Amino acid sequence: MTSSPIRTAVFPVAGLGTRFLPATKASPKEMLVVVDKPLIQYAVEEAHASGIENFIFVTSQGKTAIEDHFDVNHALEQVLEQRGKTSELAILRESQLAPGRSAFVRQQVPLGLGHAVWCARHLIGNQPFALILADDLVLADKPCLAQMMEAYQEVGGNVVAVMDVAAEHVNRYGILDIAQDNGPYVKAKGVVEKPSPGEAPSRTAIVGRYILQPEIFKILDQQQKGKGGEIQLTDSFPKLIAQAPFHGMRFIGQRFDCGLKEGWLEANLAFAYARPHLREHLLKSIEKYCK
Repeated sequence: MTSSPIRTAVFPVAGLGTRFLPATKASPKEMLVVVDKPLIQYAVEEAHASGIENFIFVTSQGKTAIEDHFDVNHALEQVLEQRGKTSELAILRESQLAPGRSAFVRQQVPLGLGHAVWCARHLIGNQPFALILADDLVLADKPCLAQMMEAYQEVGGNVVAVMDVAAEHVNRYGILDIAQDNGPYVKAKGVVEKPSPGEAPSRTAIVGRYILQPEIFKILDQQQKGKGGEIQLTDSFPKLIAQAPFHGMRFIGQRFDCGLKEGWLEANLAFAYARPHLREHLLKSIEKYCK
């Protein structure tokens, strides 16, 4: 199946991050560090490694640190050059986005993920796009979005990353109502937002990676509010499913919910362990504090 290429990714970064107060009082939750990079940088690097060329950030008041992070810091670069810190300078420059490849748009009222995506509609236009939630961090040999790009070229339409969760956790996710399950790919006939265990049509849950067709914007234009009085992205999926194929892809990798302290802590351990030069010290530290 021939599918239009995905060149643009949207990053909703307008949330308040109240679970991490007071750390997020003056700093965006997306700037929480896992080992040595903020969550939003992991998300952008995943997108870039997957072929994304244009980066749209949906922000809110108090989120200028994200924009600054991906900008050029001339003063810092000059100091590093003067001190001969070439490796640090290279790391710094790797975090910069190319001129004209990033855009920042405000979500002025916190009306949910669907509303955040809708705020980017004029920048995306009539093209399919990727959507990445930075606090869903995935450790994988091949980037999760790159795996989804391959699936998208095969099945077309809309593709979301999914994983099977315990029955008692289905009320945390959007859950697929499955029409066909062939293992790696799941064709959906519906989606239910945060159902109770008894109401869940399956245990196959959507996590924070999406490839969506632009028809989503006409649905979101209706501004229909769902659970919590917010415009839920998941609520738009049934109408989207009626217009184009909608598949879940079981990705290969480990996902960490860094919107929770427990998930963020586990991510730090896993990503540190994946760095050979940190592994020995990490294991010694764990042994020390587990005695």
